[in-house]
Amino acid sequence: MTTEAPELLIEVDGRPATESDLRMRALNNYGHFTAMQVRGGGVRGIDLHVARLDAASQELFGVGVAGERVRALLRHALGDVEDASARVYVHQAELPSELSLMVTVRPPAVQDERAVSLMSVPYERPAAHLKHLGGFGQIYHGHRAVRAGFDDALLTGPGGVVLEGSIANVGFWDGSSVIWPQGAILTGITMALVEPRLASAGLASVRREVTLPELAGFRAAFHTNSHGVVPVSRIDDVEFPGDAELLARVRAVYESVEWERP
Repeated sequence: MTTEAPELLIEVDGRPATESDLRMRALNNYGHFTAMQVRGGGVRGIDLHVARLDAASQELFGVGVAGERVRALLRHALGDVEDASARVYVHQAELPSELSLMVTVRPPAVQDERAVSLMSVPYERPAAHLKHLGGFGQIYHGHRAVRAGFDDALLTGPGGVVLEGSIANVGFWDGSSVIWPQGAILTGITMALVEPRLASAGLASVRREVTLPELAGFRAAFHTNSHGVVPVSRIDDVEFPGDAELLARVRAVYESVEWERP
């Protein structure tokens, strides 16, 4: 029998989180994490999530995290919950050579199919290739964007170079190729799953520098994160005509990825 995901379950190294566990994490935001959706007990791209955690741990702490440990802790936290939103956080334990893993389980996210609008902001995340903690900058700009009437922020670098959303990647369509902005970005798991599979769906795909002044030349844009793929209707005052067929093909590529149990 399966059960519904709890409002919030937190386990640290396979046991219920204690006040001490949470106090340490509240006062120390040096760490990293990965976020995923779970359906039917499976995760899309679980191998990529595990590899992300190991690589970031090597870079931040000088020691990796075993994939089977991540999988076992995730299975333990999920128990018989089949559908959920889950995250795995990594911090350094008391001994420098040891890592502490926290797993959280919440109800599954409901995909919002509507198109989103983005406000460009001049901000580049530090160590952008890592999904690290302490994301004040993108949260700050994300809230600014919402107050200005947009759905989210679009982070940009010097010279108006387009980078990424505050918690998502962005792709563009010029009528012949999907274009992914090249620069200081985090390659999200959804992007990492979709990008190499586009060719098999008959879609050309390139990574190159994209700047704000050239946005008006694109026919469509889309947004990818752990919730899926959604269209982008406009960025600043540039509105995209949109391409329903392109969006359907990109979504089909993502939805073709199998759900694998941890």
